[in-house]
Amino acid sequence: MTENASPLLERGTWSAMDAAARDDLITRGLDKIFDPALRESVLEIVEDVRLHGDAALVRALAKFDGVEIEPSQIRVSRAEFDAARAALAPRMIAAIRESIAFVRRYNEQLVANDADWMFETAPGVMVGERTSPIESAGLFVPSGKGSYPSVLIQLATPAVVAGVERIAVVVPPVAGTGGRVDDAVLVVADELGIEDVFRVNGPAGVAALAFGTETIPSVRKVCGPGSPPVASAQIEVQRYGTASVMLLGPSESLILADGTADVRLLAADLLNEAEHGPDSSSVLVTDSQELIDTLQPELAKQLAALPEPRSSYAALSLGTNGGAVLVSSLEEGAVVANAYAPEHMQLVVREEDEDRILDLLHGPAEVLLGPYTTVSMGNFVLGVPASLPTSGYAKVSSGITAHAFRKKRAIAKSTREGLIALSGTVLAFTEHEGFPAHGRSVSARL
Repeated sequence: MTENASPLLERGTWSAMDAAARDDLITRGLDKIFDPALRESVLEIVEDVRLHGDAALVRALAKFDGVEIEPSQIRVSRAEFDAARAALAPRMIAAIRESIAFVRRYNEQLVANDADWMFETAPGVMVGERTSPIESAGLFVPSGKGSYPSVLIQLATPAVVAGVERIAVVVPPVAGTGGRVDDAVLVVADELGIEDVFRVNGPAGVAALAFGTETIPSVRKVCGPGSPPVASAQIEVQRYGTASVMLLGPSESLILADGTADVRLLAADLLNEAEHGPDSSSVLVTDSQELIDTLQPELAKQLAALPEPRSSYAALSLGTNGGAVLVSSLEEGAVVANAYAPEHMQLVVREEDEDRILDLLHGPAEVLLGPYTTVSMGNFVLGVPASLPTSGYAKVSSGITAHAFRKKRAIAKSTREGLIALSGTVLAFTEHEGFPAHGRSVSARL
């Protein structure tokens, strides 16, 4: 690509875009996850695992990864953990420890501020809430396009802090290695005290966590980012009673910037998430056409400097899947950001406008403020959640933190006086809704 090319698709002015043009931007990739043909192929894998356990996992690895193993090799051995630690550079081990420390501190604060509580809602009637960890969790770590120890840090550290008693991890083997699991991922698991790590590929791994096999224990909740087949598998297993998080799909980012943004830094930030894969999406929203015009050659220059396949991935993310949207004001930019509800968002505006625009943002899964708070910092070291809902699900759900691995239960206690005081309301409802036994449970005490 030449430096004069325009890699960032200009989608036009938001106010002039018709419903179809807006929908094309906002629904990025969602149709792939819910594609009927994909669902059928994923469901076939899920059912095979449900019915045939380890044998199905071995078949899936051979078919989709070209890896031939015995069922006894599904579980990662202690020797493999030790070899991974010996092979990994000390600098990377130090980085893993620092990243875990930051994520741990963030989540410890969440748990500390999630105290049990009760209050007197009426004389003699106390109500409240208590919180406890879920009993088990299954974590999926992708490896198809690279090594992602940061994903396991972002998933497993909150689960450990939350107090989950049993944590299982599934991770596809590294391509072209004959079945080896990524060294850095194993070191992360080892640092967190997680021994149940299994080499299984995408949808089959999700199904194994949901149903359990001869080797892999079943869990109550499965989560982890991945390709459309992985996301589709997490949707399917919910029909059998396993909870999941909607949706942790292909990476996406949106930057809302004004005309003061540094073009060189802005180009680098747009490429940050764009390089993830061919189904990623990178969007710029700005009130400055001049910024878009001056950005294009700089973006082309930086894009051309990326190695393959990252360069090709980024080109698709900026063009087919992403682009630039011109707005009349930052306030309208906030409207676009809320409609898009990105996984990652950066707000790069004049400092005096920052709080005002931040107050308008409720759609994004995360908002990183200012030119020095990069998505890569959030991914690796800030401690804030980086496994975040995609495909617009940020409108209704949050990133993976300790909260995702804890559940709340309501607590109430009434005295006899409280029962007497509230009995009239209860009896009115039981009579109206036709539940005499409900009413008798109260009237018998009067």
